[in-house]
Amino acid sequence: MKIAIIDYGMGNIHSVSKAIELCGARPVITDKKDRLVSCAKIILPGVGAFDDAVAELERMGLDAVIREQAAGKKPLLGICLGMQLLFEGSQEAKDRKGLGILKGQVVKFSAKDNRKIPHMGWNGLEGISSSCPLLDGVKENEQVYFCHSYYPEPADGNVVAASCNYGVRFAAVVSCGNVYGAQFHPEKSQAAGLKIIRNFVEKC
Repeated sequence: MKIAIIDYGMGNIHSVSKAIELCGARPVITDKKDRLVSCAKIILPGVGAFDDAVAELERMGLDAVIREQAAGKKPLLGICLGMQLLFEGSQEAKDRKGLGILKGQVVKFSAKDNRKIPHMGWNGLEGISSSCPLLDGVKENEQVYFCHSYYPEPADGNVVAASCNYGVRFAAVVSCGNVYGAQFHPEKSQAAGLKIIRNFVEKC
């Protein structure tokens, strides 16, 4: 099975690619529309600023392709900033809108209560949905690795498949039909993360 990893200069693509290989699938690192379309599934990674990411996807003409493939029921996984891009907009963005595949906005952590920003390090997943194939076999409070200053607030709470508590409870995993998002980095989350990526390869 070929799984596209979108290369738009803002993702941890090589670690994601290695994880896909370990799960028995063929990673296709690409910025080409036709190669995205030819793959069975798509991963949208992301590290950096929301504005810059959207601008680059638009410049490359990949924003429309991602929307089309998601609308066509192709499995799509957004990781970290890639998850945030699935939503309509972000407090970080001055001019750019998100992909709008999921309804909701991305907001910044408050610095109150001496909360360190960015949220960086290991935290547990809570309230794991038993119906989300991405989380099959993932245990309550299983530890995963986060590195982010913003998090999405979905308009529909039913899409939240797992949350995390960092002084505020936020959506750590979203699941809506064929569209999934992980606010953490499964490719950096050791055994738990590899389990999640394997689930995307085999069960989503």
